[in-house]
Amino acid sequence: MTGMEGMSANPLDLLPEILLLAGAVGGLLLGLWTPQHRQGRVRALIILAALASAVAAVIDLTAPDKAVFDDSWMIDTTTGVVRITVALATAAAVLLSSTSLAGHPRETEAYVLMVLAALGAIALAASNDLLMLAAAYLLASVPLYALAGFAKDARGVEATLKYYLMGALVGVLMLVGIAALILAAGTGNYLDLTTALPQASMPLVAIGVIGVLAGMAFKAGAVPVHFWVPDVTAGTTPAMAAFITTIPKLGAVAAAFRLVAEPFAHISLNVPLLVAVIAAASMTLGNLAAFQQTEILRLLAYSTVSQVGYMFMVVAVAGQSDYAVPALAIYLAGYAVTNLGAFAAAAALPKATAIGAWGHAVRGRPWLVLSLAVLLLGLVGTPPTAVFVGKLAIFTATAEGNLIWLMVLAAINTIASLFYYLRWIAPAARTALAGSKSQKTSPTSPTDLFQRAPAATMHATAIASVLIGIGVGLWLALIA
Repeated sequence: MTGMEGMSANPLDLLPEILLLAGAVGGLLLGLWTPQHRQGRVRALIILAALASAVAAVIDLTAPDKAVFDDSWMIDTTTGVVRITVALATAAAVLLSSTSLAGHPRETEAYVLMVLAALGAIALAASNDLLMLAAAYLLASVPLYALAGFAKDARGVEATLKYYLMGALVGVLMLVGIAALILAAGTGNYLDLTTALPQASMPLVAIGVIGVLAGMAFKAGAVPVHFWVPDVTAGTTPAMAAFITTIPKLGAVAAAFRLVAEPFAHISLNVPLLVAVIAAASMTLGNLAAFQQTEILRLLAYSTVSQVGYMFMVVAVAGQSDYAVPALAIYLAGYAVTNLGAFAAAAALPKATAIGAWGHAVRGRPWLVLSLAVLLLGLVGTPPTAVFVGKLAIFTATAEGNLIWLMVLAAINTIASLFYYLRWIAPAARTALAGSKSQKTSPTSPTDLFQRAPAATMHATAIASVLIGIGVGLWLALIA
């Protein structure tokens, strides 16, 4: 976040976002004039736009940091990391959802909503003004309400209603927090807030900090505003659950990181301790709740809550450790790849909703179980996967930030999380190894791999998780 240039208003500064928006608008128009059975064209267009956006973001990383459009949008390393990870994760999520959405009368609209939500996640990370942050929160939220209930069944509608009501409540708290901070400092710009908040009224500042962090915690699915996560994850399709629990989290964690590192850095309130408590509660309660789950989607839901705890560890030491930005970059990339792959496992066998049923359905498919083991052990932080390197960097940054107690608690939770991941891996491995080729279910069976796109996504993300872990130096060299 150094080396910032003067303010700019060049539209090309937002080329990655413009490409995503062009993909959304172009996809919507193309869908209007495309027969229902050929909606795959829209999917291809949006994937192409997301990949082009990622390439533009990579190129933009070589430029110096700068604030654009009246200092409301920051383009720096944090924004660049989120741009790349969100664009690539969106492309993967669109591909993952292709099977479940194929033939749906609103297939085009689903893809467009996914891109708009991705734009909202990037806007959260790039916001350099509280009013821009509020707009980004809405853009990252409203499309997800529609996606959560896309199946329109009873379970999905109930989950969507809970999601919307909690989102509205936290959104109001966030707006109150933004209003309190602007009232206290007379400005919403992060740079001006950094100098004004230490001299402002502390009660107003405290209300503002709590309100704004509550908004980011909700988008990330952190405790104590995490109650929507299991219901929404289990109430929608695995592909949509993968998107909802991955893409918004990337932007929200980056936004919280920027807030703690800049406007909240010098106030008398101990904001890092508050964030550390949120991190500790998220990883611990997420793990405890996951222990009892037998339904795959609910297990993965609580797993995502636990993963937020590790992400918020690096938020707690934002600006206090030289390893904070690299740790954030590694963990966001590793989490995005690994979490999408774990949900792809559920999407590959959509009728096998419980751990036991999934293990039975995977009979004779050892490669599928191998990818599952790589992904789930990757979420634990097993070498040489990307999450392992990310956790190592986060632990180092946390230790440098003098939060030793949080690092110890995170290590304990990491070991504990192995239990519920193995509860899924072990029976599947036994069944897969015991099953012979003659014991495979029919390819037309609803529990077999007729879900080709999710299975391919699962294998690809497992490979990517290992490659990122091995080649993390290249990723760090890129963002440096």
